[in-house]
This record gives sequence, structure tokens and C-alpha cells, in this order.
Amino acid sequence: MSQTDLARFRLRCRQFNWLAIFMVCSVGALLALTNLVGPAMHYLGTASDSYEPRYLVGLIWAVPPICYLTGVWAIGTAMGQLAKGRLIQPTLVVALRRVGLALGIGGVFSVFVMSNLIRMVEGGRGGYLHFDVAGMTLGMIGGALFLLGRVMEQAGRVQAELDEMI
Repeated sequence: MSQTDLARFRLRCRQFNWLAIFMVCSVGALLALTNLVGPAMHYLGTASDSYEPRYLVGLIWAVPPICYLTGVWAIGTAMGQLAKGRLIQPTLVVALRRVGLALGIGGVFSVFVMSNLIRMVEGGRGGYLHFDVAGMTLGMIGGALFLLGRVMEQAGRVQAELDEMI
């Protein structure tokens, strides 16, 4: 890789890092606004007393997006590290595992846990599973990324061991 290619790659990594920061901050602010305005109105006395279950349901619905934003943050952090010149293999291992965990937890929560928590809050209404194709897909991709991170970590160890032999 030539110096100009390397500089271009690092510039793109830096740009992606800032894009990830912008996305996490803007979407996180919208999530916070959505889940904080209602409770503030409730405590100020402008909302009805039956608002509390809706507030809890809103918080439950916010868990998967928070997990997904955590994955975006992990990718942005990895790109920032690459922009600073950190080695690709160890950075990629950490990023794959963190992103995989975040996507997997968010997907599993949205399909299996969220619907049951909402049923408990709302007094038994609703189904036992939430048929969310996007959540299922993200959960599977998250699991695969986590496993790929483990494989890459083991490959790095084997490579280091081989390098010591030579």
C-alpha cells in the first residue's frame, strides 16, 4: 500500500469515525427526547396518572436501538483507532466482538424479551414473541461477527506463535 493510499484510508476511517459519532449523538438524542419528555410531563402534572405503563413500554422499546447504537459506536471507535495508525488485526478483533455482542443482544432482546416485558407491564396483552425480521437478522449477524472475532483472535495467536518459531 502506497503512502497516498494509506493516507486516503486513514482519512476515510477518520470520516467514518465522525459519522458514527454524529449518528450515535443525533439518534441517541432523539431516543432520549422521546423517553424523557413524557416522564417530565407526568411529573409536572400535565399528563394523566395512567401514563406510567406507557413510559415503561417506551423504555423497553428503546433497548434494542440503544444496543444497535452501541454497535455503531464500537465501529466508529475502531475506525478512529485505525485512523491513528493502530494495527488492523487487533483492532478488528475487538471491533468484531463488540459489534457482534451489541447486535446479538439487541436482536435477541427485540424478538424474545421485549414482547414479554411489555406483556408484564401492560397486564398480559400481546404475544409471547415479536416477529421482527430485522431483529432476527441483526441477532444472527451479531452472533456471526462475535464468532468471527474469536476466530481472528485465535488466528492472531497462531501467527504470533509461528513468528516466534522463525
